Amino acid sequence: MSKYQEEVAELTRLIGGKENINALTHCMTRLRFVLVNPELADIEAISKLNSVKGTFTQSGQFQVIIGNDVAAFYKQFVVFTGIEGVDKSTLTQSAKSNQTVIQKIMSNIAEIFAPLIPAIICGGLILGFRNVIGDIGFFGNEPLVKTSQFWAGVNHFLWLIGEAIFHFLPVGITWSITRKMGTTQILGIILGITLVSPQLLNAYSVAQTAAENIPQWNFGFASIPMIGYQAQVIPAILAGFVLVYLERFFTRIIPEVVRIVIVPFLTLLPTVIIAHVVLGPIGWTIGDFISSVVNSGLTSSFGWLFAALFGFLYAPLVITGLHHMTNAIDLQLMSQFGGTNLWPMIALSNIAQGSAVLAMIYIQRKDEKAKQIAIPSAISCYLGVTEPAMFGVNLKYGFPFICAMIGSAIAAVISVGSGVMANSIGVGGIPGFLAIQTLHIPMFFVAMLVAVIVPFTLTLLASKRSRHFKNVQVS
Repeated sequence: MSKYQEEVAELTRLIGGKENINALTHCMTRLRFVLVNPELADIEAISKLNSVKGTFTQSGQFQVIIGNDVAAFYKQFVVFTGIEGVDKSTLTQSAKSNQTVIQKIMSNIAEIFAPLIPAIICGGLILGFRNVIGDIGFFGNEPLVKTSQFWAGVNHFLWLIGEAIFHFLPVGITWSITRKMGTTQILGIILGITLVSPQLLNAYSVAQTAAENIPQWNFGFASIPMIGYQAQVIPAILAGFVLVYLERFFTRIIPEVVRIVIVPFLTLLPTVIIAHVVLGPIGWTIGDFISSVVNSGLTSSFGWLFAALFGFLYAPLVITGLHHMTNAIDLQLMSQFGGTNLWPMIALSNIAQGSAVLAMIYIQRKDEKAKQIAIPSAISCYLGVTEPAMFGVNLKYGFPFICAMIGSAIAAVISVGSGVMANSIGVGGIPGFLAIQTLHIPMFFVAMLVAVIVPFTLTLLASKRSRHFKNVQVS
């Protein structure tokens, strides 16, 4: 018998039967359903299943939190019900009718970045490791790259991957948009390459290059600056959507017999021209404006207030899905300022939620069933994946979630107030220190300590007033 067979059967019944499932897929921690009739789902009973950490509805999808074993659970669910899972884009399209306009916009942003997250995490780890061997002097000595040719070679080699992920990110963005919108993905890849081609002046060199020295495509009657858009997010997004809608337009009007020859040409050529003449400069300006506003807000005399609000509200943003917007802002900050002061606060929020769960483990130390959910959730949270902790423990009781938000806000104020910056994104939770610029690692550790102690202490104190634990002695 499969490990999850009984719970899969029970979940199928509680969700209204397989006939109530319109579409199904899964992500890193959740089963994601589009239900024919969401009201048939018995949410209270589903939440009591041993493998289920919680449930919620978002963007027209009913989502069941399983945790790190979701892939195995999903496979057994598909076998039991005979329902073939669909890809996330198909599931999202099925859920569109249940979404508001704001939810659709947020959903689109999330879907663009979701396929890129594994690469961004990998890139963050690589840059974090380069940070350790390239900038940190151990035991008062020089960094490893200056004392060992081996580590110098490793550092040099790893930049090949780091540059590919972050500097050439527009290729991934334009590909992801074509994949999401169901158009020709290779055209998206080629479009992205035209934004970061070595023929172009690197985006990082533009500010140091005099206007008369910027290379041009000279057509006699007009010239176009040959500027690259390395690490630029918004120009790539704008260009990607133009490509998609031009391809759809020409696909409708061009006869099928010559479509494969004519449509790619009529789609790609004008998109590249529009991208370099119009969308690139506009997107660059918009991106600079957004990142400048965020950076100015966090470095101003009111930076502590912005930090407190962001630290307090980031966890609720995760629940709504709005947190995906921060990926674009972080990447823009990295491009414009050589680092991001936003990402450290995200890592601290992860730690704060995990610390509240840690307190719940202590409070419920005699409850074996509760610990089976809480212990894996805390570990996952400390490694940067917060959903199992939030939905399986903290939101279930309420007060741990609030205590974690308070601890996150205080830690965020310390982080921003001391100027902590990260070189990259993708490494969350406790390993997040790998992404922090060497100069700021000590203060980030201070903020981490606060993100552990404050939520843990507040959760213990709040448990004494909670009706769930009023008879529990916390010593």
